[in-house]
Amino acid sequence: MNDEVFYMKLHMQILIALGLGLKRNWHIFFGLIAGIIVGVFLHGHDNIFIMKVLVFVGQVFIRLIQMVVIPLVISAIIIGITSIGDNKQLGKFGSKMIVYYGIITLAAVTIGAFLALTIKPGAGAAQYINTEAAVQIQDQVSTSIQQQKGNVLNIFLNFIPENPLESVAKGEMIPIIVFALIFAVALAKVGEINRPVVSFFESIFAATMKVTDWIMYFAAPGVFALTATAVSSFGMDIFQSISKYLLVLLIGFTIQFCVVYPVFLKIFSKVSVLMLYSAIAEAMMVAFGTASSSATLPLTIACCEKRGISHKVASFVLPLGATLNMDGTALLQTVAVIFLAQAYGVHLGPFLIIQICFLAMIASSTCAGIPGAGLITIALILNGLGLSPEQLVAGFAFLFTVDRITDMLRTMLNVTSDAVVAAAIADNENEINYDLLNNPEAYKEII
Repeated sequence: MNDEVFYMKLHMQILIALGLGLKRNWHIFFGLIAGIIVGVFLHGHDNIFIMKVLVFVGQVFIRLIQMVVIPLVISAIIIGITSIGDNKQLGKFGSKMIVYYGIITLAAVTIGAFLALTIKPGAGAAQYINTEAAVQIQDQVSTSIQQQKGNVLNIFLNFIPENPLESVAKGEMIPIIVFALIFAVALAKVGEINRPVVSFFESIFAATMKVTDWIMYFAAPGVFALTATAVSSFGMDIFQSISKYLLVLLIGFTIQFCVVYPVFLKIFSKVSVLMLYSAIAEAMMVAFGTASSSATLPLTIACCEKRGISHKVASFVLPLGATLNMDGTALLQTVAVIFLAQAYGVHLGPFLIIQICFLAMIASSTCAGIPGAGLITIALILNGLGLSPEQLVAGFAFLFTVDRITDMLRTMLNVTSDAVVAAAIADNENEINYDLLNNPEAYKEII
């Protein structure tokens, strides 16, 4: 009977999560459905004015996304690193946390790259891409990669900005990230005197997240325009191509959730993955519903602390994980960029694949825990390939048609991996109550 009550409660949490997701994101779903309907109506009709308006709105949405990337990345890095501080926890938990998050994220990008290269989701989308645009992108990427291969040492040298402000002005993301990392570590080491500067970046981060939230409300007309443009140009056949992309992501997320996390816990701890998943079920479901790991963070901490993981570990590892650990996002970004490369006929050599995976790991760690952030920071990866999202409008139209679905799934994965790492560290440091964790009947109510 107790098992029946437990599973009834779990099903209720799933319904609550879905309700939260629809309540928060109804405008996105409406924009998507309306875009499909308008696109079908316009397909085969030569209405240049309407098409120009739709293309303009889609371009505005993508430019708004590009606008927030740099302040979002800089402030996220500085806040994440300075929050660790120069205290005893940095040595005790910090290094282990970084290694564990690195292992999980590396597994995610490897899985994403392998599946995308095997199933080739972007190959079917190539027929919908303008030939001239495809040739231009191929040449641009080829030139960029050849320049990088020509002098590998210069690649690493160019990671260090001569003038950080110039790098910001030019949108050179990797030098910006390197400077932000060095600056953040220095701020963490100087102690309390850093508070005015850190407070300044906390304000920037909060403001940028608010701007991003506004942009995601404009996502409704943006998604509407991108979807309508794509469907009107290519008809309903476009969804046959995007279904392959969605399939790759679903397989990748499933492997990460059902294989990588259990194996990780088996190797690095004695924690039962089934018990941990039961303990954080509410957080997982709300993460799915809200598509925001930041919004889910208080619930994630509550689930972990009230069900066996010490406050010392949960309060340190989980907030940093919500900022820096985004393995679901890294997997999505890897698949998305390879999808775009395949759609535009870009040759994916070993050097380019490794670069995409490396940049996805960096981009995901600078990604805000809010809806839509996965596709926002994809600009960082494309920048490393010598491209911008604006050049790939047709390809982005594909990605945004299923972004809301993938956003929910990748956020649930992000939140789950935070708890997995927290549980492993708690086990390693004897900061976990197994009597409580392994006894669902003793769990305190969360929602």
